[in-house]
Amino acid sequence: MILFVVFVTTVGYIIGQATGYGWSFTFFAILLSLCSSIGSYYFSDQIVLATSGAKRITKKDNPELYRIVENLAIGDGVPTPKVYIINDPSPNAFATGRDPKHASVAVTSGILDRLNKTELEGVLAHELSHVKNFDTRLMAITAVLVGFVAILANMFMNSFFWGGFGMRGRRDEEGNQAQIIFLVLGLVFAIIAPLIATLIQLAISRKREFLADASGALLTRYPEGLASALEKISSDPRPLRTASNATAHLFIVNPFKGKGFSGWLAGLFSTHPPIEERIKILRSM
Repeated sequence: MILFVVFVTTVGYIIGQATGYGWSFTFFAILLSLCSSIGSYYFSDQIVLATSGAKRITKKDNPELYRIVENLAIGDGVPTPKVYIINDPSPNAFATGRDPKHASVAVTSGILDRLNKTELEGVLAHELSHVKNFDTRLMAITAVLVGFVAILANMFMNSFFWGGFGMRGRRDEEGNQAQIIFLVLGLVFAIIAPLIATLIQLAISRKREFLADASGALLTRYPEGLASALEKISSDPRPLRTASNATAHLFIVNPFKGKGFSGWLAGLFSTHPPIEERIKILRSM
């Protein structure tokens, strides 16, 4: 996260110098990015649940599921989150909410059909660990930083190609080598910075999955339950119909099954670490 902030600040400084507006350009972009993210910070959980087609349940609707969530929350020392079910045959689950007091856990009907009680406990412990570890808040912060980089890049490219804004004083200072260097660097960073920022965001997401696996295993004291659940979920070929690129990182397993490509490059752009590696670590505990 520190390196991420340093990277974002560097991009802002270079583009600000290239446009001739210095730090004022950067501060304006920060303000714009923060304003756009405030709404998503407070309402993103409801947006995600609505777009996923999740329906809230009470204890009488599914006593076993609700009781598992309730018992795990008590054991983990967090408030019992709201419980939702998504009517989809693809087995998957996710947690959302900005903090434990405003958390929700959603599971698909497919995961309820495929997993036994021990495996379901492992999955729900993983999701509650995301809540307790404030992973949803962390990913919101990284999303703000990625959005900030995208805003900077778009503002610079628009000012460069259309003139006017951002190219202040450039025409009568063409001999200034430093400004020319910043202009070239600004172009390079405007092109590659959004990609780099997204890769950092995905890397953070993968690390938090490992942490949630470990925390979930610690909560249940039975790593095999989650390991077995991951095997069953990943072996199901059906993608989740309601998932999108914006919500894929929330799920316990990548919901776009069979839609990606393999190899090192795919690993960089993956929202989740390899299932085989997660299972191996769990079974070594």
